[in-house]
Amino acid sequence: MDKDALNIRASNLLKAELRRAGVGYAELCQRLAIIGVNESYKGVANKINRGTFSFVFFMQCMKVLDVKEFRL
Repeated sequence: MDKDALNIRASNLLKAELRRAGVGYAELCQRLAIIGVNESYKGVANKINRGTFSFVFFMQCMKVLDVKEFRL
């Protein structure tokens, strides 16, 4: 897989977990702030829509969504 395909896959995976949890970007920002990750709504939306986020950011999102496991 090339980098663009992986970015799309990462974006889709995170979006699916957000849908499953019933959480939108605004609520995600609030939850991230609770654990000390201060991101603007626009910043989060851009990262997720482009799929250009670090694995650390992905794991922080999984933590606040209370996701224990996911499938690639």
